[in-house]
Amino acid sequence: MTIHDFKQARPFRPILTLMMIAGICYAQDAKQIVQRAEDAIKGKTSSHSVMDMTIVTPDYTRTMKMESWSIGDEKALVNVLSPAREAGNRTLKLGNDIWMYLRNTETTIRIPPSMMLQSWNGSDYTYDDMVRGETLADDYDITIVGSEKIDNVECWKLQLIPKPNAPVVWGKIIYWARKEDNLPAQAEYFDEKGNLVRTMIMSDFKVMGGRMIPTVWTMYNSDRTHSTEIKMDEAAFDKKIPSSIFSLKELEK
Repeated sequence: MTIHDFKQARPFRPILTLMMIAGICYAQDAKQIVQRAEDAIKGKTSSHSVMDMTIVTPDYTRTMKMESWSIGDEKALVNVLSPAREAGNRTLKLGNDIWMYLRNTETTIRIPPSMMLQSWNGSDYTYDDMVRGETLADDYDITIVGSEKIDNVECWKLQLIPKPNAPVVWGKIIYWARKEDNLPAQAEYFDEKGNLVRTMIMSDFKVMGGRMIPTVWTMYNSDRTHSTEIKMDEAAFDKKIPSSIFSLKELEK
């Protein structure tokens, strides 16, 4: 290369550097979008909610009322309030361990990792969903792949691919977050072979617990022959929750 050629080429180097920096910032923004969306619905430190779960299949429809508590990503407790035949059944997460207490038989069962994708109480939600086992921003590599409207609201479309050795259950997640407030709007979950397993749609956005959140979460199976709707009745975030309730001793009371 001649000196003349070198001088001619030099102006392109800053452009290349800026493109690399832009790519890094774009990746960071993608992670931040998902982190803000998750913090909005989970709380940064804790959450407490009362909700109704309605399971709809071709054969039956049934509804449960539940109360749940969580502290960070390490502790969670779900207590069934009704119907009477299921009231008192509880699911507890302590670190990587999950336990289920069945009131009628007064038995406590440890849920092995192999069952994390199994249906929770016959619903379209899994054990992992109910105790929020995955931390999306930490466990997945996240990229912005487009921009689409969900329910007439402009959203970021993001692709989440599991990081190597991440303790996750999905092969890929496509995630939509609203641009106007960073709230989650929709998510599609794929298995390791790339098959769509289920779709979650969030709706009825309103203020609850001092913040705007989606108060209805509907999970559909892949062919939408059945679904499970969670409707929030009460929600509170980042409030003090006694750590003592997250114990096997309390679980069996």
